[in-house]
Amino acid sequence: MSAVRDSAAGGANCFDIEKVSELFESSLIDDDDVRMEDYLEAYEEIMKFFLLMGSVFTFVSSDVRTKLDILYEHRQQDTGSEKHFDSIKTMILYEKGASLLHQKGYVSGSRTLLRLHRGLEFVYEFLNRLRDVADGEKAHHICKSAYNDTLARHHPFLIRKGAQVAMFAIPTRGELFKRVCHDTNVPRAIEKLPEMLQHMRMVYDRTNQLYTLEELHTLP
Repeated sequence: MSAVRDSAAGGANCFDIEKVSELFESSLIDDDDVRMEDYLEAYEEIMKFFLLMGSVFTFVSSDVRTKLDILYEHRQQDTGSEKHFDSIKTMILYEKGASLLHQKGYVSGSRTLLRLHRGLEFVYEFLNRLRDVADGEKAHHICKSAYNDTLARHHPFLIRKGAQVAMFAIPTRGELFKRVCHDTNVPRAIEKLPEMLQHMRMVYDRTNQLYTLEELHTLP
């Protein structure tokens, strides 16, 4: 287990927006690819955001840990001279070319990352829309609209209903940032938020394009 995973498992108590920004920026390789190591490390930080929000975001975080560990396992077993799980593009092309996407008994990295990709769209939309909300305003309606436009399209009815009920516990924008970033870090977090969102969007768009080109958005 990597040092990043150890620190996340140990419950690091602050969501580092600046770190997410740097990791997503460094993950952008070539003109159309995303480095897996940086992507996963950035997602570890996003996982802290989910955990710091508590049960409110259970509808997102419930299986993120499992998905991350599946991809770590693929990377750990990727010991050949040709690294298939170094990037999102190489993983997709390898699994598709080797007819692994629907192979019985094989846990597809491409399918696994698609679930994280959908979660990333929700995080992006929620935080992006939160920028235009006053500190004293309740943020649950922002979360609800972001969810309905993203993850709700992939969730069954019972999860959608549970998520919408849980969202009513989301505090004001000001309290939310204090909870996940801590009081002393909030001004810096808000300052770096636009840059982080820019890099997150670039990663999302590249990943989305790769799944579009290979026609994999509907992986079961």
